[in-house]
Amino acid sequence: MKKQRILVIMHESLVPPNSLEGLEQSVIDEWRTEYDVVTHLRAAGHEVRCLGVYGSLTDLKASIQEWRPDVVFNLLEEFDGLVNQDHHVVAFLELLKQPYTGCNPRGLMLSRDKVLTKQLLSYHRIPSPQFAVFQKGKRIQLPARLRYPLFVKSATDDASLGIAQASICHEPTTLRQRIEFVHQQTSSDALVEEYVEGREIYVGVLGNTRLTTLPIWELKFGTLPEDSAPIATRRVKWDRRYQARHGIYTEAAQDLPDAVVAELHRLTRRICRALHLTGYARVDFRVRPDGRVFALEANANPILAQEEVFARSANVAGLRYDGLLARILSLGASYQATWRVGGG
Repeated sequence: MKKQRILVIMHESLVPPNSLEGLEQSVIDEWRTEYDVVTHLRAAGHEVRCLGVYGSLTDLKASIQEWRPDVVFNLLEEFDGLVNQDHHVVAFLELLKQPYTGCNPRGLMLSRDKVLTKQLLSYHRIPSPQFAVFQKGKRIQLPARLRYPLFVKSATDDASLGIAQASICHEPTTLRQRIEFVHQQTSSDALVEEYVEGREIYVGVLGNTRLTTLPIWELKFGTLPEDSAPIATRRVKWDRRYQARHGIYTEAAQDLPDAVVAELHRLTRRICRALHLTGYARVDFRVRPDGRVFALEANANPILAQEEVFARSANVAGLRYDGLLARILSLGASYQATWRVGGG
């Protein structure tokens, strides 16, 4: 691949240093993805600049107009502190006729809105847990049609924010309390789903129109206490000490029946098309002991750190990290944005 000028955009607090020397792991973890992407792009011979973005696009516009990058590598996961606003940044790039990596504005908007995602999955008859939405500031009227246990989470936040063992509710009193907790802690609506007991499965995908699914990955919950449900809480996902103490890890999924494997790959492609996802994405599932598959959510632009699920899954497929970044760059360059299709 030819050497390119690449502008890497990220949250302003996550611009990485040039070296890891002398830094504690807890500090490195904050911007591990940004460091991995930037250092590997530079090692591949590209000319790379980093730009921190928070609540203004002035510097982004100036950098594009003055430096004229070949592509913007998008590592933003929010804008102005809001995780459901990053699609506006990508729309801005399209208005500037600037090629970029990752998902398009429509796909970002749809997948970041968990309620809208659930509604679209239902429309397309894609199996997903039954759900109800409780709007912040409105009276809580508990639904009679949903079956306990129920799982409560924010309708907008990601990275397991607000998710804990208390997120699983077995009766109306605790359900009402947890809905109120989500409203207060996350300042968002609460999404309540029927809890699906089973294996936590992740499937990565690459592509714009032609989609390639990656090897199926699984979160193993290790030795959690018997009274703890196997769910991806914030501690399970991000607390290294907690993971080590309980033997929590991820690996390529083993011993899934061929029919389940085929269904996971098929549903992943259907979900990506239903949500208009492009570039790269990850879809999260639960697989029940009887083999039934339920889609939980879709993640546009999932974490790209070299040691995380998406890159490890790609590596098993024979796409090493440098090759993965090159593929993502290529998909960004070939994505047919509206301005390209229109000949602008």
